[in-house]
Amino acid sequence: MMTCEQPVPSASRSVRVLIAEDNPDGRATLCALLSLLGYEVETAEDGLAAVNKALLSRPQVVFIDIGLPRLNGYQVAERLRAALGREVFLIAYTAYNQPEDRQRAFAAGVDAYLVKPVAVTELDYWLTQARRRRQMDT
Repeated sequence: MMTCEQPVPSASRSVRVLIAEDNPDGRATLCALLSLLGYEVETAEDGLAAVNKALLSRPQVVFIDIGLPRLNGYQVAERLRAALGREVFLIAYTAYNQPEDRQRAFAAGVDAYLVKPVAVTELDYWLTQARRRRQMDT
């Protein structure tokens, strides 16, 4: 498990993000990008590590690759939604792009479904939605 350091303070810094991604390059790239945008970022390399890490650190946002080892992304979403409810904003972040993949992800409890590669503007949009929901729920 890797933790990304915050390079600069930011308004988004109060948002904790967990990235569940088994590809080291993909994990490092998204981690670096979100860190540069000012988010507190932690990572997990498999589904079981993601669930354990999320239950301990209680991030506000979790990016979940669907094709994770140990527990797949659907299982991660189901477990986190059951344990954390609306406290966590779940974003499927995957290369899977079939309608049935989307349906299964939303049925598992994700809030958003992003297909890689994802534009920075799309990441920003969904992170803003997560912050807004968090503000409305508090």
